[in-house]
Amino acid sequence: MKILVAAATEFEIAQLKKHKLTNCTFLITGVGMVQTAFNLGKALSANYDFALQLGIAGSFNRNLNLGDVVNVIEDSFSELGAEDGDTFLTADEIGLKAETIISNNTAYKNEYLDAIPKVTGITVNTVHGNEKTIVAVFNQFHPYTESMEGAAFLLACKQAAIPCAQIRSISNYVERRDKSKWNISLAIDELNKSAIKIINSF
Repeated sequence: MKILVAAATEFEIAQLKKHKLTNCTFLITGVGMVQTAFNLGKALSANYDFALQLGIAGSFNRNLNLGDVVNVIEDSFSELGAEDGDTFLTADEIGLKAETIISNNTAYKNEYLDAIPKVTGITVNTVHGNEKTIVAVFNQFHPYTESMEGAAFLLACKQAAIPCAQIRSISNYVERRDKSKWNISLAIDELNKSAIKIINSF
């Protein structure tokens, strides 16, 4: 099985790359949806059986612990739309024919991947750190996670008709920015442990 493993940054998958995974090709897409879309567009022109995106994420849901690993099966471009005073209107609401909610409906047989909790997320250019906008975006989209690349990955794989999974580990909660509360090292450790199990379960 030929697997493309994508991550925004090198440090998120450095542990994984130390393993002898002959069936995997690694791609560092860069941070953000534009770089992710561009670099995935090039990479997915090759023939892959499966694409796996790995990364850390913030969580809106306090029922998720730091270090928990989740499978984001639906992701939204939550900033694509227009402001009307204090109201945010989605692309659909202003009549744009844009695919802003991306669902991962691809089928795969992987016992470990199936056991990972499935959640919804949003993809943003600006990570939320303001109490007012956090409440507003949560009330509109009800996401579990927030990343800067997820929806772009799912959309690229969908358009290329390649089965995929977006796997995230929780490094922090979505709140006023305070890095002293984050645990990036734990999130990366758990992310890479899960990635090994997923890849070895195919």
